[in-house]
Amino acid sequence: REGENICFEVMQNALPAMGNSGKRQNVLRAKFSSLAPPDIWKAMENLGVPNEDESLAVDARQELDLKVGVAFTRFQTRFFQGKYGDLDSALVSYGPCQTPTLQFCVKRYDDIQTFQPETFYRLDVVVSLKRGEGASDSEASLEWERQRVFDMQVAAVFRDIVSSGGAPLVVEDVSSAREKRVKPRPLNTVELLKAASTSLGMGPHHAMQVAERLYLSGYITYPRTETSKYPDNFDLNSVVKTQSSHPIWGSFVRSELLANGLSKPRTDGTDVGDHPPITPVKIATESELGGDGWRVYELVTRNFLASVSPDCVFVKKKVKLTVNGEKFSLSGRKLESPGFTAVLKSGEMQDIYVPDLQKGDRLAPVRISITNHKTSPPSLLSESDLLSLMERHGIGTDASMPSHINNICERNFVQVIAGRKLEPTRLGVALVHGFYTVDPELVLPTVRSTIEQQVDLIAKGKVEKDLVLAHSLKMFRDKFVFFRDNVSRMDSLFESTFTTLAQTGSSLSRCGKCRRYMAYIDKRPVRLYCRHCSETYAMPQGGAIKQYKEFKCPLDDFELVLFSQKGGKTIPICPLCYNQPPFAGSTKTTCWDCAHPSCKHAVAQQGVLGCPSEHCDGTLCLDLVSGPNWKLDCNVCNFQLKCFQKAHKVQVSSEGCDECGAKMLQVNFHKASTPLKDGSTDREACIVCDPIFNELAEYSFAKGKIHRSGGGGRGRGRGR
Repeated sequence: REGENICFEVMQNALPAMGNSGKRQNVLRAKFSSLAPPDIWKAMENLGVPNEDESLAVDARQELDLKVGVAFTRFQTRFFQGKYGDLDSALVSYGPCQTPTLQFCVKRYDDIQTFQPETFYRLDVVVSLKRGEGASDSEASLEWERQRVFDMQVAAVFRDIVSSGGAPLVVEDVSSAREKRVKPRPLNTVELLKAASTSLGMGPHHAMQVAERLYLSGYITYPRTETSKYPDNFDLNSVVKTQSSHPIWGSFVRSELLANGLSKPRTDGTDVGDHPPITPVKIATESELGGDGWRVYELVTRNFLASVSPDCVFVKKKVKLTVNGEKFSLSGRKLESPGFTAVLKSGEMQDIYVPDLQKGDRLAPVRISITNHKTSPPSLLSESDLLSLMERHGIGTDASMPSHINNICERNFVQVIAGRKLEPTRLGVALVHGFYTVDPELVLPTVRSTIEQQVDLIAKGKVEKDLVLAHSLKMFRDKFVFFRDNVSRMDSLFESTFTTLAQTGSSLSRCGKCRRYMAYIDKRPVRLYCRHCSETYAMPQGGAIKQYKEFKCPLDDFELVLFSQKGGKTIPICPLCYNQPPFAGSTKTTCWDCAHPSCKHAVAQQGVLGCPSEHCDGTLCLDLVSGPNWKLDCNVCNFQLKCFQKAHKVQVSSEGCDECGAKMLQVNFHKASTPLKDGSTDREACIVCDPIFNELAEYSFAKGKIHRSGGGGRGRGRGR
């Protein structure tokens, strides 16, 4: 459907510019699942008419998700961030898919917290198994038919029965059966993401990004598909043959698949008619792809080869034994044919030895004991578990599921721990429990599933998009009003979980209104809070905030702070000007954006020259706290100009260069390391035009990448 929606977006922009030829009946659409030339040619030979109903279904879902998400997110972000200082999340977001996804994680967490373990007891009977000549005997624990009991005295009674009179265990029956381990289904998006998380330890969002890069590079087919069944016309042989020369699994392809013929793939998957399952397109090696690209490519290729390989066949053997009326068993297996497990890394099977025993044989127990255990709670959901739940309940599409999981991690609602398990944070638990108290339907998957069913009707042309939108938006509008009017129920949970703004943070800089110190809240979103005025001042995110020598803004008397990006620039900021820009037409004003003509921190005083970076109209400003490794930073982009390393002092002069218009710089060098040939320590010159200053500067970007060194050129300057 997303492809149809993109098609109509292109049509909407392109047809008006096509004149008389830009008629809708002249537009046909190509559908292909790989960028291999044969697939492209085949798509061009089988053009089809764009499906507007499927495009409208996508529009309906996007509009609904956007309007509902924005309304709830804006309200609860403002409400809770305005009251609590340790939420540690830049956005307290809500999404019709995102929040039910979080609910799955919290529900499992609640099940674990409320679980009451029970003690149970097992009868552990160990026998010695003879392995024949030249091999040492081994011990094996028998499986008790009763499995476990929950009373120690009862377990002791059974132990006494089994050990009574030193009776041996008598073989009652020996059975063998040939069993199969079935090959995997063809790979669709959800199964790819689950396998990447389980086998590769790779998050769904990152795995999808890697898969998309492989597709765009022509290594695999389109990775966004719900289909897990090969179409009848899918050319499996040609795909297999492309892997016959691979240095790792090429020998398996030649000796097992091409020589013996392909095994019929499983037919119990689904074919939704979007794109075929994910398969390799061309051969690739680890040295060619490297890192995660190779790991995902290997996963896709091995799964494809396994899907056309024979099943794994093994013989399962079971021995039933009895002693004094109590029954036990001993099970083992022997591999006959590895089948697909020979190529699929995670499918290897090991033999479990069981001796050749006959009915009536006797085995003497080596020891008989009682072991105690406790029932275990369910484990936290893994990413693979969560993807399965989302697929089962219709939460999101194969294209959006990774984003929903990534969002609840980015918003600090859950965190990924060892084993790719998802552990809800305090904020995630409080949110879901809060929704339970106000309107459980806002977090349960049932509402979203109903909406998806209605969107499906749009895609099938059975109902109009506007009717579905009007009905769904009215439903969520009523829910929003009820939530807004009853948010105090959720707030009572937040009060018992988080710390209020008034009790959070450390004193940093003075408020310009009350002259009292404001609190610096270092949890996301980073901000300043004045306890006396009860006002919050947002700060830039992704860096460190510190006081700037008690300097004050001449406009509002607020003390300035410094915002430092890691490895980047350090910008002076007035908290009030940043949140309430003093000059029309500006947003989030820092001192380097401020148009104040006389403030010594504003761009008028610290700006030196225009940014030389292409397509940037910013100004390079002197970073006053960067010494002794001085630099000029652009107030718009990440461009940096490093200059005057180890100089004692650098200032921006009030004079400008007559030749280029840049501000002159006054530099004081240390006497022992001055670069000036006459041994002087002071010089005022233009960094662009003066050859001495120009040699002392180099271009770079804030990330640390060296762009180029400064060159010579004629210029002017004076020293003393």
